[in-house]
Amino acid sequence: MARPENDDFLRALLREPTTRTPVWLMRQAGRYLPEYCETRKRAGSFLELCKTPSLACEVTLQPLARYDLDAAILFSDILTIPDAMGLGLYFSDGEGPKFERPLREEWAIRDLAAPDPYDHLRYVLDAVAEIRRALNNSVPLIGFSGSPFTLACYMVEGGSSDDFRTVKTMLYDRPDLLHRVLEVNAEAVTRYLNAQIECGVQAVQIFDTWGGALSHAAFREFSLAYIERVIEGLTKTRDGERVPCIVFTKGGGQWLEAIAACGCDAVGLDWTTHLGEARHRVGEKVALQGNMDPIALFASPEAVAREATRVLESFGGGMTGHVFNLGHGIHQHTPPDNVAVLVETVHRYVRK
Repeated sequence: MARPENDDFLRALLREPTTRTPVWLMRQAGRYLPEYCETRKRAGSFLELCKTPSLACEVTLQPLARYDLDAAILFSDILTIPDAMGLGLYFSDGEGPKFERPLREEWAIRDLAAPDPYDHLRYVLDAVAEIRRALNNSVPLIGFSGSPFTLACYMVEGGSSDDFRTVKTMLYDRPDLLHRVLEVNAEAVTRYLNAQIECGVQAVQIFDTWGGALSHAAFREFSLAYIERVIEGLTKTRDGERVPCIVFTKGGGQWLEAIAACGCDAVGLDWTTHLGEARHRVGEKVALQGNMDPIALFASPEAVAREATRVLESFGGGMTGHVFNLGHGIHQHTPPDNVAVLVETVHRYVRK
């Protein structure tokens, strides 16, 4: 299949020249949009929204109807994999995701198995196919997964955590058990992303959201090593086109060189890393994605435009190798009009 009509996002990831700096936003389909909240209400629950392909397609397309974005990202959740493993995912109002059966016993960890995405995660793959049909090859579709370690954090903790005490205690006391969880997760993530690619996504992102919570040595052993394993097993081309892979480690700026060497095509940066310095550090190895502070979107429209321009200028000259994004997901109460200002500012910017 030919590249999309607007392929600037894919070209930037592959460090090819682009007509303008492409932009998409993590969590661009979400609670900051009133139309999303209406669809979510019709679905009855967040999980039902994720598990109904027609509704997942609807909310995936909503931000593209509002903004001139250069990519769509599949609407789903990173915890679909552990849910498919039988851990019993549910959402409590105001408390985030939780698991009925977190991994606390050795026998449960030994019995853990990677699910077949074509069986237990069929609803995600059906959503991918439906979204691709609806996009009609106008912009690329991004698929995604949590990293093996990030998934393990939720699976062992049983939900969100402030300090990851349970999973990190396992890391130090019983590293063999955590490695077992990570091995299964790496296999599951590889299968899941390859199934998404087979069904039509044109790029993938690995969200290593909690990798930055680890010590220097632990990050390489328990997070990066398993990301490398996933990337090694990924389908690299489909229908003659390269399928780029982005790795985003929140809080991972100190490991930038190591992440850039893991086999990915692009590294996502949070707002604490200077784009120009990052570009100097990685050289020609990878593209960079990011990295405006999401909270800047709560400021005045003038301030939003000013900060977006500052981020663009920090990357430096030339039109290759930069995808504009936030340094993390967009916040629930972000003013939608400010997102329009952001996208327009990025697209108007001409690099020196």
